Parts: sequence; C-alpha cells; structure tokens
Amino acid sequence: MAKVDISMPKESLNFPKADILVIDDTPENLNLLSAMLTEQGYKVRSVTKGSTGLRGANAVPPDLILLDVNMPEMNGYEVCQHLKANDRTREIPVIFISALGDVLDKVKAFTAGGVDYITKPFQLEEVLARIENHLTIWKLQRQLQAQNDRLQQEISERAKAEEKFAKVFRSSPNPIAIATVSEARFIDVNPSFLKMSGYCLEEVIGDTATELNLGKNTVAIAQTIQLLPETGSLYNLEFEFSTKSGELKTILISLELIDLGGVPCALLIANDITERKRLENEFISLVSHELRTPLTSTMGALDLLSSGQLGTLTEQGQKVLSIATTNTERLIRLVNDILDLERMKSGKIFTRKAKCNAADLLITATEAMQAMADKLQVRLIINPVAAELWADPDRLLQTLTNLLSNAIKFSEPGDTVWISATLSESKSVESEENQPSSPNFLLITIQDEGRGIPEDKLQIIFERFQQVDASDSRNKGGTGLGLAICRDIIQQHDGKIWVQSILGKSSTFYVLLPLVDSQ
Repeated sequence: MAKVDISMPKESLNFPKADILVIDDTPENLNLLSAMLTEQGYKVRSVTKGSTGLRGANAVPPDLILLDVNMPEMNGYEVCQHLKANDRTREIPVIFISALGDVLDKVKAFTAGGVDYITKPFQLEEVLARIENHLTIWKLQRQLQAQNDRLQQEISERAKAEEKFAKVFRSSPNPIAIATVSEARFIDVNPSFLKMSGYCLEEVIGDTATELNLGKNTVAIAQTIQLLPETGSLYNLEFEFSTKSGELKTILISLELIDLGGVPCALLIANDITERKRLENEFISLVSHELRTPLTSTMGALDLLSSGQLGTLTEQGQKVLSIATTNTERLIRLVNDILDLERMKSGKIFTRKAKCNAADLLITATEAMQAMADKLQVRLIINPVAAELWADPDRLLQTLTNLLSNAIKFSEPGDTVWISATLSESKSVESEENQPSSPNFLLITIQDEGRGIPEDKLQIIFERFQQVDASDSRNKGGTGLGLAICRDIIQQHDGKIWVQSILGKSSTFYVLLPLVDSQ
C-alpha cells in the first residue's frame, strides 16, 4: 500500500510576524510595499482610500499602519485623527510615508498622532527597520499594559478581600486576635476579644499573652504560635483564659498562619465555652451520682440471685443472670470512670503520695490481672526493677492495671504481654550517650502482640470516649475513658505517658515517672 503523506505544508505552519495595513492612493507604492513586507513574513492589507482604510482598521485592527499623506477625499492627517478618536484603533502605531519633507509637515503628522515619518523616495531597509522598531515598542507597550491591568486587578481583589476581612474581623462575635509568629506579640484584636479579656486596645497591642497574664499555659501557646510554619493550622486547643479582673474562662483556640505585608502572623480565633463546660460537668456529675445508687442496688440484687438464696435458677436463667451481671458491672465501671475523670479535671481529687517501691507495684498489678490473662489464655511476663517513687500507690496501680487490662483484652490466645521497668536518665527514650551518670526517672513499658494502633489514632486514644474501633465498647467492654484517666494520673505525678505501635503486630505503652531523688 502506498504511503500517504498527511503532514501539513511547511508554509502553513509559519505564522505572519504582524498584520500591517497600507493606505496609499498610488498603486505602485502599494505593490512595492506589499511585496517587500510579504517577503519579510508580514501579513499585508492594501487599500487606496482613507475611508476604506478606516473601515478595515475598525473591523480587524492591524498591528501597524503605513499611511500616505496626500490622498483624495481624505488626506493622511485626517485619517490618523479618525483612527486616534476610535477606541478600537487609538493605540495602533501609525507611520506616515510621504514625499513632503518639510518640518511643518512632519510636525503636523506627529500632532495628528503618528509615531514616525518616512520621506519618499525611501530605502526599503529603512522602512523595515522602522517597522520592526515600532512593532517591538508596540508589543512591549501591550505587555506592560497587560501587566498593569493584572496588577490593578490583583490590587482591587486584594483591597476587596482586606475590606471583607476587616468587616468580618471587627463584627465577629468570636474573639479574634492577630499576633506575630516570631514573638507572639499582639498586633490587632477585635472588639469581641477586648470584651472577653476586659482590656482596652492600647493595653493589648504590642504585648504577649504572657505579659498580659492571660492564663496558665501562655508560654505553651506562644511556642505553638512560633511553630505554626512547621505544624500548619491547629484547631480547638482548650485553654484556660484569665481576664484582666482575674476571672477564669475556658476557651477553644484555633490558629491559622497568615501573611501580613510579608510578616508571618498567627490568626487566633477563640470560642468561649465556659458556660458549656460548666453545664457539661454538672450534667455528667449529676447523671453519674444518680446512676450510682440504683446500679449498686441492682448489683446487690443480682448477687443475691446468683447466691441461690432465692431459689435455684434454670440454665437459661443463669445465662440471663450472667448477661445482666456483666452489663451492670460495665455500667458501674463507666460511672466510676466518669466520676474519677471529672474529679481529676476539676481538681477535686487528691493524690496521697508516699514513698513506694516500683517493683512491688508491678508485681501487685500483674497478680491482679493474672486471672483475666489465664481466662483469655494470654501469658504475662514481668521484669520489675527496685526503685523508690514518691507517688500514690493506689493511683499508679489503677494506671498499671488499666494498661495491662487493655493489653490482655486486645491479645489473641497464646500471645504474650510484657510489663517491665528500667531506670532512665532522660525524659525520652533515646541513646544514652552523653547522659548524666545517675538515673532520674523510672521507665515502665507494657508491650503486647496485639493488632496495633493506626498512626492517626495514637494521640486521640488518650482523649475521653476515644477508642481505636467503635465496636470495642461492645466487644471488649471498654468505656473509652481508661487511657484518659491514666494520662491524668501520670500528669499529677509529673510524669509522661505515650504509645508506640506497629499496625498488625504490637503496641507498647510507656510510663515515665520521676524517682524520689529527682523530686
């Protein structure tokens, strides 16, 4: 089969350098200019009358016009004046070509709006050079105009955005502040912020939250602001806010990184949740106390039934009783956990600290959980270490048994759970190079061979009512409060708790506590 050439002709791919309109009543001049310009790659339109040239320029504006002066009906000066009076053709460069070489003729041409004047007879090279120069100037002018238009558009849009932001900023019911990232100094706050804080604008601008004593954790907030370029936006950070009069409020802070005139700043939006927190705490406390009394009575009645003093139950009755007992115990744990957590958060629970031995605590916690481990066929291995802690032994036992309970519950039959302790010389698990010679901390680890924890859940599992899987509360019997309680207990002991996990393989919880000598 013959090969078909479907490629485009070479000349069709060459676009004209520019569109030039030539207006001259002398056909010889038209032919000469048209041939010369076409050979140089220009698109040429030729007309012999000024009126025809005006219509053509208005219909399809050319890039440049070559215009003769002496023409019948309408001379070149009049044509140029009409071109400059029309918005569509005003900016087109016009070069006059004429046999008139008097200075006054040239002045008249420039007055009419021409950009150049070439006298006849002309040199082709001169005409080409001047055309190329004016086309270059025209192209640069259009580029500059386009840039100016874009700049004006950007300025207009930015002004509108700033005006809109200013209106929202001033009228927002939410307290809003703007602070520099470098020093966390306030550079502007809205009326709602002033109303919440009790300060006037002059007292706030230029100061930091620490200098104004706006709360206990102002240093941490300042550090969070300074890290915004690395961390990005942060939302709903709970913060205890202190007003000018000393009144304490609970607020949620959201931080957004913004740029103000090239200066990195933080946009702080606050939400006062003081009343909501008070009502929430009262509701939880009320419900918890109201539930505890009937649950205790229910549990007593179930114990009486299971003892057989009220008669022997059938096998089906025993199953129903077992279900009722399990769920009542779960409710009691939930109520107790809620009460514990609320008392810790409100400062109404006090730790009774004393010198205690870390090894004894680990052994006691392991013995307490041994029955659960045996039932689920999970091995418990303990590696204690003798060390003195200044702590509330009951609260630490509560923490350790909770962590062991979780490790056992999420293990499979035949798996192993390890609880061990080592002496550490720093507040993190790192290399011991260049560390002090004497240990200052006790590091307790609880490791399992369970399903692991997804990376996005590693932090939130320490929050209230948070679990890795929503079905855990049904299948494993958890309340979602245990780890939140553990965290509060460890924080009350000036310690730290965290977790590392490999999804599908294991999880390791770390508890770091100061030794007696480091208190």
